[in-house]
Amino acid sequence: MTKGLNSICDVPGIAVGHAQDFQAKTGCTVILPENGAIAGVDVRGSAPGTREIEAIKLVRLVPNIDAILFSGGSAFGLDAAGGVQQFLEERKIGFDVGVTHIPIVPTAVIFDLLVGDYKIRPDKVMGYQAAVNASSEKPEEGCVGAGTGATIGKALGMEFAMNGGVGTTCDFAGEVKVGALAVVNALGDIIDASGNIIAGAKDRKTNFFLDSQSKLKKSEKNSFLSSQNTTLAVVAVDAHLKKEEITKVAQMAQDGLARAILPAHTQFDGDLIIALSVGEKRGDLLSIGITAAEVVSEAIRRAVRVANRL
Repeated sequence: MTKGLNSICDVPGIAVGHAQDFQAKTGCTVILPENGAIAGVDVRGSAPGTREIEAIKLVRLVPNIDAILFSGGSAFGLDAAGGVQQFLEERKIGFDVGVTHIPIVPTAVIFDLLVGDYKIRPDKVMGYQAAVNASSEKPEEGCVGAGTGATIGKALGMEFAMNGGVGTTCDFAGEVKVGALAVVNALGDIIDASGNIIAGAKDRKTNFFLDSQSKLKKSEKNSFLSSQNTTLAVVAVDAHLKKEEITKVAQMAQDGLARAILPAHTQFDGDLIIALSVGEKRGDLLSIGITAAEVVSEAIRRAVRVANRL
């Protein structure tokens, strides 16, 4: 790992800001690339809630993005993107259309309406505040920002769930820095590199994990499941990659999600990873993709360890 902040902010030019309502248990997190970024995206879950994600897919006109926003509040939380856009427009950041600049802010949300006050969701004001709070210092982890109301291990019911949250880390692919930030709100359990469950569905009486995946495999019908789960991640690299290349990084980074969450990419999750190229270094695409998967796994594990004080 790097000897810096050990966060996505180790990647030069990346700033992160959180804003949240701890009482309502919801919030949002903005990732600001100082000079914009070439972006790629990979969506694997079946229940994504997004805004302007289509614009950053291959063969689209948009060359660069100006910010990424992850938010709680389910589809309602997409409103917070307007605040990030306002912050950027005031600073003349975005696609220049003559009369103004239109900031491109791909946004994705998690479902957290069951754990706090469902009537309070991230809005334009909160999104603006997250952008104001953005800093290149190491961001807070755990139950903050978009992870404030996140939960995991819900496959067997909310009564067995534990806290999800935000986690971040960074590593090297040769000379290229590869950082990741994850918002973990998964249906399944979180496992370490050896396959041991570190957080997830837990019997509070026995203090043992219930092993969601094993139980789901034996069930003929999982009728109690619903589309209330999503793990979101952003990967940033200080290498110059083409659109096709950074999209491949996003695809490979999904392996990290599957290594840390069991089960992952279900029809009840909206799993999504965005990858950002923000530098000028030359790097090996395969090495970068392998490292991207590793830092995503570690960011997911850090999120639940911090959120649950493990």
